[in-house]
Amino acid sequence: MAVIQVLDEILANKIAAGEVVERVSSVVKELVENSIDADSTEIKVELIESGTKEIKVVDNGKGMVEEDAVLCFSRHATSKIKREEDLYHIGTLGFRGEALASIASVSKVLLSTSTGEIGTVVKMEGGKLISKERGDARKGTMIVVTDLFYNTPARLKHLKSLYTELANVTEYMNRVALSHPEIRFTFSNDGKELFKTDGSGNLLKVIHYIYGASLAKKMIEVTAENGDYEITGYISLPEVHRATRSGMVTFVNGRIVRNADLNRTVKEAYHAYQPDNRYPIVVLSITVDTSIVDVNIHPTKMDIKFGKQEELNSLVYEMITTSIQKKTLIPHIEEEKLIQKVQYEVPTLSFDEVREPEEPLTINEDFVVEEEEVQVHEDVKEKLPPLYPVGLVHGTYIVCQNEKGMYLIDQHAAKERINYEKVKEKLLHPRKESISLLIPLTIEYPTNEFIILKENFDLLREMNFEIEEFGVSSVIVKAHPIWIPEDYVEDNIKKILETVIHKEKHFDLQAFYDHVSATAACKMSIKANTNITLPEMENLISDLRACENPFNCPHGRPTVVYYSKQDLEHMFKRSGF
Repeated sequence: MAVIQVLDEILANKIAAGEVVERVSSVVKELVENSIDADSTEIKVELIESGTKEIKVVDNGKGMVEEDAVLCFSRHATSKIKREEDLYHIGTLGFRGEALASIASVSKVLLSTSTGEIGTVVKMEGGKLISKERGDARKGTMIVVTDLFYNTPARLKHLKSLYTELANVTEYMNRVALSHPEIRFTFSNDGKELFKTDGSGNLLKVIHYIYGASLAKKMIEVTAENGDYEITGYISLPEVHRATRSGMVTFVNGRIVRNADLNRTVKEAYHAYQPDNRYPIVVLSITVDTSIVDVNIHPTKMDIKFGKQEELNSLVYEMITTSIQKKTLIPHIEEEKLIQKVQYEVPTLSFDEVREPEEPLTINEDFVVEEEEVQVHEDVKEKLPPLYPVGLVHGTYIVCQNEKGMYLIDQHAAKERINYEKVKEKLLHPRKESISLLIPLTIEYPTNEFIILKENFDLLREMNFEIEEFGVSSVIVKAHPIWIPEDYVEDNIKKILETVIHKEKHFDLQAFYDHVSATAACKMSIKANTNITLPEMENLISDLRACENPFNCPHGRPTVVYYSKQDLEHMFKRSGF
């Protein structure tokens, strides 16, 4: 007797719902995307009890005729694609035809829709058609989803708290509003309006609605394009950062997407300006021909693959770094910030974000320029204004002034920046010299790691390693760069080769040199609680002003903060006198 049988449609839809409809935010996402695809200019999302009791989405889109209003609940029924070739030119947010069927199979659904003529009202329950009747002629569609997962108690049990479900929906609504500033969104829960956009098409206005006025003022408009990609959007000043990646938002042709390579590129562009465990707020909209991207990877349609990823990464990196370099990055300490209660952000890490602390690379101190070799630069760049030191606080902070106000310089962070740029210059333009090993170092690797390492031999030789294949799955290192000290040769060589292997094609020699330079700079720099003389302060400021980036230490901490003269007068109630 045959044991394989075809599942009935309702059961198949419930199984599909496990991938498409994971929580309340999944339902909201699918319904709102349908409204966007229907050319809506106004979309309202109303929840009751964070959507666990009811989800209502109302739009003013083109609506559906009676036949489509029933057919849309059938599995694989869609108006978005008609033939196989359409899969390679997807220009809509939805296309699989699974969402409504999956949602209807695990809830009760009321659909009211019209193209502007005769309306249709359809009721579904547990995937079954309950009734179909005529409705009003208001153009657009309203879908009400109630009792989500009522017939799948295991799934219902795994819904999070009302607060968590609402937070997830709010995060999605924030992102979809950012991705479509030309649409007027209204979002409410239990009758309380959470946010509303005006649909003017002004992205900065939407950022203002979502993040607030103070943050919107610290966003930089960016644009870039090449033959394949066009990028527009806003990036935050480096002083604005968060504990998680949630503020890094990317859209491709209006679709909210996730792409690890793109996120890594954005983080690397900020790496010299922010602490390693902090993330910027970035809103980037990418326009690209649909033939270059593939969105048909995951049921959520959020994961995406780019046909020319490296070109996109280079374009994004250059756009962000160039935009940041044009700005004066001294944090302005305003009076109201001085009297506000400090709020701390507690980062929430998933297990895959937790990393064991790494042993730092050690640097050959003979390789770097000694303290007394530092020259006072004559062609001082005007990124940092002239500052005149007047004293030192706690052996750590240099107090300076000029006609604009008062400045505080963290002497350790400032010296780190100076030493960092000095060491990095030596690494980027090294003497083509290596130190030969008295006894060559032989290291054996698993076959997969050996293959990756072998592909990167040219890179390692460019770094002044003398490295060759040695037997099966082994390498032999005969010489190393001069900046590796003799006492730590084996450990550091293994560390560097391990870094190259694990980075694979993403290994970035520039980023590696940044790491080495930052490590060396920290070891060389003035420590906190160290008193220095006024001439030493003047030399430090002169060297800092000559840096390419005088505003941050290599780890992203600020070197200088600024209090305007007006802020000081306000604090001491001298305004108007």
